[in-house]
Amino acid sequence: MNIGSLSSNWLLQKTIMDTSRLGQSNLSNLSGLTKNSFEQLLEQVLLQTEMNQKSTSNLDISSLLLSSLNSFVSKPEVGTLQTTSLTPTKTGGDDLNSHLKGVLQNTGHFFAEAGKKYDIDPALLAAISIHETGNGTSNAARFKFNVAGMMGKNGLKTYSSIEESIFDMARNLRQNYLDKGKLTIAQIGAKYAPIGAANDPTQLNNHWVTGVQRYFDTLTTGSNLA
Repeated sequence: MNIGSLSSNWLLQKTIMDTSRLGQSNLSNLSGLTKNSFEQLLEQVLLQTEMNQKSTSNLDISSLLLSSLNSFVSKPEVGTLQTTSLTPTKTGGDDLNSHLKGVLQNTGHFFAEAGKKYDIDPALLAAISIHETGNGTSNAARFKFNVAGMMGKNGLKTYSSIEESIFDMARNLRQNYLDKGKLTIAQIGAKYAPIGAANDPTQLNNHWVTGVQRYFDTLTTGSNLA
């Protein structure tokens, strides 16, 4: 990955040197980062910066990284999705059912089964579906059984069942997102629901990351949905 004309390897080395020069002790573990892991961390920082609409035109890139990386390396990234075995025991179908409404009601076991098959936390699948469908009330969910905003050649895909839609969403997330290094809700959202997309005239994509993140946090903490 290149940021403008600057390579990620150069940015990593410059950031490490500036860290030592400025005495940023809480960033000292940057020296243990590999180029690939730093690239992923850098991508998260830049995504977050863009989301916060911060202007970087007058900032040195390494200075921006130093200030931004403080929060990313000093505490776990909110919404970070592990790539180790995320089985249904983490968020079971019964746990999800208490939050699911509309056509999603009592479909928790489908999210759990799809999560087990594709090694994804079922809470992520459910959070995306709740956000995309207004918790099972959208026309796409009711008439097309499409619970994830999945698109085909002719627009929104039509499925034969809610179960088929959930499994197709899980397959897509595993093959086209998680397996390609997009491991946070922010990273997934940048591709899944890009801001300014031509097929988003009402700019609903602006709220995709925050919406899915909120539902994911609710589902994994056991709180009630608003």
